[in-house]
Amino acid sequence: MKKTQIKSQQNLDKLRHSCAHLLGAAVLELYPNALLAIGPSIEDGFYYDIDFGEDKIADSDLEKIENKMRQLAPTWEKFERKEISEEEALKLYSKNVYKQELIKEFAQKKDKITIYSSGNFTDLCRGGHVENPSQTLKYFKLTSIAGAYWRGNEKNPMLTRIYGTAFYSQEELDTYLKLKEEAKKRDHRKIAQELDLIVFSDLVGSGLPLYTPKGAILRSLVYNYSRQLNQKIGYGETSLPGFNRAELFKISGHYEKYKDDMFRVISNYSKDEFFLKPMNCPQHCALYASRSHSYKELPVRFSDFSILYRDEKPGELNGLLRSRAFTQDDGHAFVREDQIQQEFENVLKAIKEALNTYGFEFWMRLSLRDPKNKQKYLGNDQVWEKAENALKNLAQKHKLDALEAPGEAAIYGPKLDFMVKDSLGREWQLSTIQLDMIMPKRFNLYYIDEKGNKKTPYMIHRAIVGSERFIGILIEHFAGSFPVWLSPIQAKILPISQKQHEYAKELLEKLIEIGIRAEIDDRSESLNAKIRDAQLQKIPYMLIIGEKEEKLGQITIRMRDGNNIGQTEISGFIDKILEKIQTKSLSLSL
Repeated sequence: MKKTQIKSQQNLDKLRHSCAHLLGAAVLELYPNALLAIGPSIEDGFYYDIDFGEDKIADSDLEKIENKMRQLAPTWEKFERKEISEEEALKLYSKNVYKQELIKEFAQKKDKITIYSSGNFTDLCRGGHVENPSQTLKYFKLTSIAGAYWRGNEKNPMLTRIYGTAFYSQEELDTYLKLKEEAKKRDHRKIAQELDLIVFSDLVGSGLPLYTPKGAILRSLVYNYSRQLNQKIGYGETSLPGFNRAELFKISGHYEKYKDDMFRVISNYSKDEFFLKPMNCPQHCALYASRSHSYKELPVRFSDFSILYRDEKPGELNGLLRSRAFTQDDGHAFVREDQIQQEFENVLKAIKEALNTYGFEFWMRLSLRDPKNKQKYLGNDQVWEKAENALKNLAQKHKLDALEAPGEAAIYGPKLDFMVKDSLGREWQLSTIQLDMIMPKRFNLYYIDEKGNKKTPYMIHRAIVGSERFIGILIEHFAGSFPVWLSPIQAKILPISQKQHEYAKELLEKLIEIGIRAEIDDRSESLNAKIRDAQLQKIPYMLIIGEKEEKLGQITIRMRDGNNIGQTEISGFIDKILEKIQTKSLSLSL
């Protein structure tokens, strides 16, 4: 992504935020008693959270609201800004408890309170609009309705969230809507249920995925591949407890900056405050600190695949893409300053190998601290400047053409994020390499240098493909039609009649013995019905057995795309499929 694309996105954000204003105005025209809450732009559109009171609206009402927006848009010549006092603002929104709460918050922070007017509509807003709304607010679409707690807190009132999107041309809007329809078909939650991979249960709890045996195979394949890459670059795997004393997070800084996103744990026997762990880095620091280290031992590298927990807001949960329990192919290296470059190169190579294996295009983002919001981060200016310059120099040395993104850094340091493009052209932030000069000091970590002095190591945080979110993206990327090495069931044996059941069982035993995941469909169904079911389950290869195949000791191979390979020797099929698995090929052709 180039600077022109970033500029384009910024322009889109202004357009979409302006459209949120237009949505709010249309709602008040149609539902005068509605209370508007907040209406920001988001990654692919905008929304407005609204309290409709006794009025109830449904998806069928979106067309009516959208028509009203189109009626109002030509009358909006500009967005007129006005700065007002807290008293004026509270009087203006005397009947809107949501705006009043925001106003009091702005006043407490001594932020300017501004309103923007267009046509007959005025809204509390910080700005960011198009200059000619009547000319540019043309190509928009309201897409859906959802429930959302005010400010994401389930103790607050449930509001109605209306989603929409907007573009600068009809062609862009049509392309987006077409992509949206395709994305619905590829929704990983829908595919995971159809393929019997993952279950979500209200009884277990929202945001807590349950993997079936087939889903657990897919999950293991992804993480075992990451384990192989870890071994190649020297990371030893650890096993860490699922919760910790609050003191650990107080030292790391997460208690101060991240506490509201962590689950508290209550003990019946201890007065200590505990939290489920949302990340592994503090525990890896404690592990490093458990004994002294010589400069000759560094780098010290730890990886971990244990389950992490984050108290995500109910309205933001989205299957595996945003869950409350997940695994991450996490890793941390403690290095000397002269080892940073080599460690960076090792991790960079592993990440590139992984993303190429999965067939993803990607670009890189250099995520830096927000200079206007320094209180959000740990550490002082000097530490941040040194860390950011080090990461910039590494990116430049390797000619990574990484795009700088202020405000996207971790709380403890800058990072190089890999932005992955899937088969639908959507972008996701997955892999990451982060340089941390803060946490080792907070934990008083050290190594003994060649002169016998104590020195603080640098810490590199990294994830090869990231969290379980990657599995959700993977399901949607392949639409469930995984390459053979990732397929939970790689071959389905289809005997034409009961007479071939024994031969089918012998073949199954042979395939399983050599490591091919296979099943038999021995139901008393027609062959066409068995083929159709196997295709719906997106199984790569169907091995058909009839009298002729049994007599010759062969099989007839049919692929999930309907391509009929024909009759062949079993040994030849085995050799070819094993090669596909071992090379992690994306192609099924034999």
